[in-house]
Amino acid sequence: IELLRHALEKRHLALENRRLKAQLRHLARPGPRMLGDSPAMQRVMATIDPVLDISANVLLHGETGSGKDALARYIHENSPRSSHNFVAINCGAVPENLIESELFGHEKGAFTGATMRSSGRFEQAEGGTLFLDEIGDMPLEAQTRLLRVLQEGEYTSVGGRMTRKTDVRIVAATHQDLTQLTRQGRFREDLFYRLNVVPLRLPPLRERLEDIPELVKTFLAKAAGEGLPWKIIEGKAMERLMAYNWPGNVRELENLVHRLAALYSEETISEEAISAELADRGAASEPGGNRGLSQVVEERLEAYFGAHAGALPAAGLYDRVLREVERPLITLTLQATRGNQVKAAEVLGLNRNTLRKKIRDLDISVVRGQK
Repeated sequence: IELLRHALEKRHLALENRRLKAQLRHLARPGPRMLGDSPAMQRVMATIDPVLDISANVLLHGETGSGKDALARYIHENSPRSSHNFVAINCGAVPENLIESELFGHEKGAFTGATMRSSGRFEQAEGGTLFLDEIGDMPLEAQTRLLRVLQEGEYTSVGGRMTRKTDVRIVAATHQDLTQLTRQGRFREDLFYRLNVVPLRLPPLRERLEDIPELVKTFLAKAAGEGLPWKIIEGKAMERLMAYNWPGNVRELENLVHRLAALYSEETISEEAISAELADRGAASEPGGNRGLSQVVEERLEAYFGAHAGALPAAGLYDRVLREVERPLITLTLQATRGNQVKAAEVLGLNRNTLRKKIRDLDISVVRGQK
């Protein structure tokens, strides 16, 4: 009993030492901090603090751009796992046929284009934290494999035979209602309960407007650190920022501050400049605004490359992207022509035999007479 007591005390001191070191690193880091003075953020932090030292899975709820990725990183850097990797993957940005390879890795020859072995995110995050962003977009088959890993603590790579043990903390995030998705059969209920051990709702920026001045100063300092001129936003200009609704949340605020630092020659940003920028954003966000198909595709691909955190996607990306575009294009054209392949081929500008081959290759169902 005495030996166990001493061992537990030593373990407690080691964990406390690591946590305090992580907090010191966090305070010294020049980037944005999660801590906010608003009541909404203080409630979030009060929920987080008691679970930093344990490895319980965390499920973050919040609107797009509200800072779920920053909160996930904060949890990692203030936990005993901070000396290991923090690895992120956007489940909504990875093609459905590649999500398992991204998570668990693949062996050479596992599929077309797999010319060498590739480690997955679980292997990269071993001992640390794996951040599964937009978990609600994960395909059901991948959900089943993820559940098995969480239950058994082991996995096999795609095309592999050797079982690997894993020790990672899962922090998942979504802007969707997972409870509703489980009722619709689009998300596994047992996986939801595995992930939802510590549920946290991250408030949108409009619910914590008091944090805007601190966030603005942080983003201005970050822009200056990247070589942009230092700017000052205060007085009426800051009030104008705090009066805006921020549909894009913290991400929208950071983008605006970066744009102001890059494009405005004046050292002090005026209220007029802020109003002009916000007016342009409001017009662009209207339905059918200035976003063309090319921009939507570009944004999707940027998110996909960003999800690899500096690494490169698996080989064969060109063909995979074309298939992602081809399938909905042909499907919707067939729906518009009520299943008439002759008319669909004419609309698409394809030879009828070419269209039939693509329908077979892409496994598209054709129903005549229905739209």
